[in-house]
Amino acid sequence: MQDIFLSVAIIIVIASFVSLYRGIEGPGIFNRIIAVNVIGTKTIVLLVLIGFIYERPDFFDIALVYAILNFIMTIAATRY
Repeated sequence: MQDIFLSVAIIIVIASFVSLYRGIEGPGIFNRIIAVNVIGTKTIVLLVLIGFIYERPDFFDIALVYAILNFIMTIAATRY
């Protein structure tokens, strides 16, 4: 079961690099903000996967706090 979680984590990291490219080379500011938001969402999923792999439920709380911060940052960045 851990092999599946590990392979999913590797796929998410690779997809994050694609989003990072979009964030750097995006055609507009809104595309860049969305790309950073996608990276933040993938980071949340990675934190949850790490929690499952290492059987550490503390990572779920960290992922929840990071999700809240990611949401607030996205709203603040799109407002200004």
